[in-house]
Amino acid sequence: MKTVFFDIDTQIDFLYPAGALYVPGAERLLPTLKRLNQYAAGHGIPVVSTTDAHSENDPEFLQWPPHCVAGTAGQQKPADTLLEPRVVIPTTPGDYAPGDAQQVIVEKQALDLFTNPNLPRLIERLSAERYVVYGVVTEYCVRCAVLGLLSTRKRVELVTDAIQSLDAGAARRTLDEFTAAGGKLTTVAALCAE
Repeated sequence: MKTVFFDIDTQIDFLYPAGALYVPGAERLLPTLKRLNQYAAGHGIPVVSTTDAHSENDPEFLQWPPHCVAGTAGQQKPADTLLEPRVVIPTTPGDYAPGDAQQVIVEKQALDLFTNPNLPRLIERLSAERYVVYGVVTEYCVRCAVLGLLSTRKRVELVTDAIQSLDAGAARRTLDEFTAAGGKLTTVAALCAE
């Protein structure tokens, strides 16, 4: 079964206490994120990593504090989560082929990764039968990812020990919504035992 990993918004501004929009406890995910991405690389599984790439006066900053401004240190992914070769797909519409990239970084300027107009074509090109999702924040960007991927009618799994939330109640509701829609829950140990 062809699998693609989706690594959602694992960026410095979210993962580290000094980050502009730190998710409390997210730094504890770093070894897990590295393990998942390295596992994918070692097993020929493409990794699609979403990243916020906001402008300095992005409309999203009316709702959230400024974060992940394109070109800043906080917008970057930690080095341990990066794979080679990799390619970046911006939000500018175009025909961006992943080529032989192990990691495809999909930029976005909103919570929902599907706001990048190039994502549907990428998904088509990757032609996966199964998606494995992890990252931050469970009840926001991860929720958008898993529900959007479920709409492709492929198998979608969420790695419960590789996600972090801001609100435990909202995270539980997200997991319930996801499983009710047909999504599956898994763990790092279960995935890496395959």
